[in-house]
Amino acid sequence: MNLLDDDRKDPGPEGPVNPQKTRRGLNRIVHAGLISWAGLRAGWGETAFRQEAVAALVLVPAASWVGRGWVEIGLLASSVMLVLIVELLNSGIEAAIDRVGPEWHALSKKAKDLGSAAVLLSLLTCGALWAAALWSRFGGTP
Repeated sequence: MNLLDDDRKDPGPEGPVNPQKTRRGLNRIVHAGLISWAGLRAGWGETAFRQEAVAALVLVPAASWVGRGWVEIGLLASSVMLVLIVELLNSGIEAAIDRVGPEWHALSKKAKDLGSAAVLLSLLTCGALWAAALWSRFGGTP
């Protein structure tokens, strides 16, 4: 059985649970774009994402000034975008855990801690790449 077969099955008398599953072609692409835009707007509601997005508005263009070639520029810009991506995923994890319930649970804490650790690692990676690029560019190494 193909994993895509579930999308093509008859939805039954109640209709499809998720209308996105019945969309095809350009209609599906447009709706997927709208859903992604809604996700970015939801992310903007998170303080950490806003702070990182504002930093990205400065750092992504600055990558073309700091980087010495397209590879360096790409790595610097991608490291900034990676932080935003991981922050959005972490926010999604937190929202899903919060939806389950407000009570404390060891697995909920673990999921949130792992998401937070992923954000920390992405920030450290970004910081290390930028520090190395800045040192290489302005620290006196040829």
